[in-house]
Amino acid sequence: MPPIQDHPLRYHLANELHARPFPAMQSPSTVIYLAVKQPKEAVHRDRTLDLAHLRALLDRHGAAHPQPGSTHHSAQLGRYTLKWEQHTEFVSYTLYGDGVSERAFDPADFDIFPSDWLTEAPGQRVTSLMMRILPRPDPDDIRAKLQDWFVPESLAVAEVLDDSAVVAGDFRIDPAGHMRVAGVAHATTGSQRIGRGGPRLCEIETYRAMSMLGFSRARGLAPTIGALDTYLSEMMAEMTSDTVPAEQTLTQLLQVSAQLEAMAAQSAFRFGATGAYEALVNQRISLLRETRHGGFQMFSEFMLRRYEPAMRTVKSTEKRIATLADRARRGGELLRTRVDVERSAQNQALLASMDRRADLALRLQHTVEGLSVVAISYYAVSLAAYLMYPLADVMGISKGMMTAMITLPVVGLVWLAVQRVRKKLH
Repeated sequence: MPPIQDHPLRYHLANELHARPFPAMQSPSTVIYLAVKQPKEAVHRDRTLDLAHLRALLDRHGAAHPQPGSTHHSAQLGRYTLKWEQHTEFVSYTLYGDGVSERAFDPADFDIFPSDWLTEAPGQRVTSLMMRILPRPDPDDIRAKLQDWFVPESLAVAEVLDDSAVVAGDFRIDPAGHMRVAGVAHATTGSQRIGRGGPRLCEIETYRAMSMLGFSRARGLAPTIGALDTYLSEMMAEMTSDTVPAEQTLTQLLQVSAQLEAMAAQSAFRFGATGAYEALVNQRISLLRETRHGGFQMFSEFMLRRYEPAMRTVKSTEKRIATLADRARRGGELLRTRVDVERSAQNQALLASMDRRADLALRLQHTVEGLSVVAISYYAVSLAAYLMYPLADVMGISKGMMTAMITLPVVGLVWLAVQRVRKKLH
C-alpha cells in the first residue's frame, strides 16, 4: 500500500510555528531595540531594501547573511545576539546580550547600530528602546533606582509573570532619543522566562507607537470632518426650504458624499491597522499577568488613562466619517426623489400643454379643411361651368343659371372626396 501523500506546504507551515523562538536571557542583561518604517506605502514597500540594509549591518560584523526572501534572521554581532524580523509595515532589530553598562541606559550602548548605517535605513524610526535587566534588589533599592531612571509622573511599575520579575517604564523619550524599560528578576527566574518577557515589552512599545499613527491621522482629519459636518447640516436645512434649487443642492451634496467616500477609503487601512495594533498591545499586557507593586500604577492602568482615549478618538473618527457618509447618501436620495417629483410635475404640465396645442391644431385643421372644400369647390364649379356652357345654349338657359344648377352637386362631390381622403389618412 503506497504511503499517504503530504500537502506540499505541510512541513513549511509546521516549521513556521517554531521559526521565531524566544531568546534565552540572563540577569543582568541589556536589550537594544529599533523599529523602522517607511513613511508612505509601507505595506507595498520594496522588501529587498530591508534585506539589503540588514546585510550591510551583518557585513560589518562578519555575520552570515539570511536566505533570499527571509522574513526573520538571527546572528551574533559581537557580544550581542541579533534578532531581525520583517513585519507588514515595519522592520525590527532586537539586540540582547549578557551584562549591563556601568551607566544606566548609556547611549553608547546604541552605537552597536553605526550612525552612517542608521542614516541609510530604508525608512524612518518608529521607536527605539533600551532595556536594562538586573537581579532583584531589596524593595527600597528598587524604588530609588526607578525614581532616578524614570519620570515619576508617568512611571508604570508592575510585578509580572507570577511575581517572577518587576518591570517599569515611563513611555517617554529620553535625551538620547530612546524609550527606557527596566526589569528586575528574582534569582530563581529562569532564562527562558526572562527571554519571553523582554520581547513582549518591546512589542508593547512598538505596537503602541504604530497604533498612535492612526490617532495622528484622526486628529489631522478632525478639522475637515467638522467643516463637512457643518456644511452638510446647512445643505440639509436648505432642503427644507425652497431658497436654493434642488438640482444645485443635489450637486453640492454629491460632491460632499464623494469627498467623504474618498476620505473613508484613504483612512480605512490606517484605522483598521490601528485597531489591530491596539488589540496586540492589550493582549501583550494581559500576558504579563500584572500585579501591583509598591503603590505604583500598572501598565494596564497607564494605558487606560493615557492610551485608551487616543484609541477611542480613532474609533470615533472612523464612525463619524461613516455616519456623515450615510447622512450625505440619505440626503442625496431624498433630493433625487424631490427632483424626480418636480420633473414629473413639469412633464405632466408639458403634456397638458401639448394636449391643448394638439386640440387647437385639430380645430385649426378642421377649419382649414372647411376652407379647402370651399376653395376646391370654387375651382371645380368654374371648371364644370366651362364644360357645361355649350349645353346651356342648347337648353336655352343662361350661363349664370347653369352655374347655379351645378354648384351644389359639385360642392357635395368635393366634400365627399375630402372626407374619403381624410379617412384613408387616419
